[in-house]
Amino acid sequence: MRIMMNKLCIIIVLAAVLSPLCATAAKTVTITVTNDQKVQRQELVEVDFQPIATQLSLGKDDGFVVKNAFGQQVDCQITYDGHLLIDVAVRPGGKAQYFVSKGVPTQMKQWVFGKMYPTRKDDIAWENDRGAYRVYGPALQRTGERSFGVDVWTKNTPEIVVEDRYTADYDGNILKNIYSRKKQGDKWREEDLRTSFHLDHGNGLDCYSVGPTLGCGTPAMMDGDNLIMPYCYRDYEILDNGPLRFTVSLVYHPATVKKDTAVVEHRIICLDKGSNFNKVVVWYDGLSAPCDFASGVVVHAADKESYVLGDNFVQYADPTDTPEKHNFQIYVATLFPEGAKTRFLPFEKQDKGIVGHALGVVKKLANNQKYTYYFGSAWSKHDVRTQNEWQVRINDYLAALAAPLKVEVTFE
Repeated sequence: MRIMMNKLCIIIVLAAVLSPLCATAAKTVTITVTNDQKVQRQELVEVDFQPIATQLSLGKDDGFVVKNAFGQQVDCQITYDGHLLIDVAVRPGGKAQYFVSKGVPTQMKQWVFGKMYPTRKDDIAWENDRGAYRVYGPALQRTGERSFGVDVWTKNTPEIVVEDRYTADYDGNILKNIYSRKKQGDKWREEDLRTSFHLDHGNGLDCYSVGPTLGCGTPAMMDGDNLIMPYCYRDYEILDNGPLRFTVSLVYHPATVKKDTAVVEHRIICLDKGSNFNKVVVWYDGLSAPCDFASGVVVHAADKESYVLGDNFVQYADPTDTPEKHNFQIYVATLFPEGAKTRFLPFEKQDKGIVGHALGVVKKLANNQKYTYYFGSAWSKHDVRTQNEWQVRINDYLAALAAPLKVEVTFE
């Protein structure tokens, strides 16, 4: 009897000592994602991270791990504004669960990346596993070159490649300058074929013609039928840089809008892993009265009839800067889930093969009123082979925005 009592006491003491440890170790946060639609969903979801951190008693330097139903780690990210991003897959009409616990995650793959490139006139370029984009900076504006819009670079790989393209192009330009001074044209051409990011070296290229236009998805105020083109950014801050989302904040030089002479444009652009589309939040500071706003895509003469004006989108099969040599298309679009009036606006001079813009116009945007829209691209040599497929991609994306996945967080 005494032996049994001693064993019982030991068990009770151990239980008392271990119970706080067990309670801590057992802390788990379950995230349940529900797909009410009849289509497969593969996208990022986000939840407020602070309650999760509190539940898991995460200190400043503590790590955490997100796992799927098999117990495998899945990619995640904490955004600049305090959200936990998870890359989820949910079957039609199904549910998927993910489990967050304290721990040390293994290295995750970098799916997005962006930076400012002072060696290329202050370009800011960013990419994900589907495409790449860039906006132009103060150094380019000082040269007087008129390039206003968002540029598109094609990709056919999930790997991060844009920085390598800039490096190869920069090094090649140094050699080309030497060959040019020595009048060695053959070597100049060989080096250009080897290093120029305007040519495809196996993973994509820059062959989208922007110039004095909106390019792909640039915002602009309107004065009647005139687009007030933004120039190059004045200030920037990269807010997120992977592994799942890139976010950049841009401030543009003051512009004159009607009688207002110091209207400052603000943009926040983010690009997620797996998405053909960037999300843009834009607002204007300095407007004395509401002003019309527009965004869209430039239309070129080589394929001037291939733009489509939808109820809440514009899309276009762009012919590239040299269609007779490239012989492929870049598909571009701007989406307006908050609503816009779509139209075609002819370009005033129609120079450099520019015919005009396919636009979505928003009436009477007020001072500091934020407007959210999306722009993006695909490449006929990669995951979207035809303009009809591009339309399907657009329809699916708009449908997903209209019916977001349902996310429930439970604490155990």
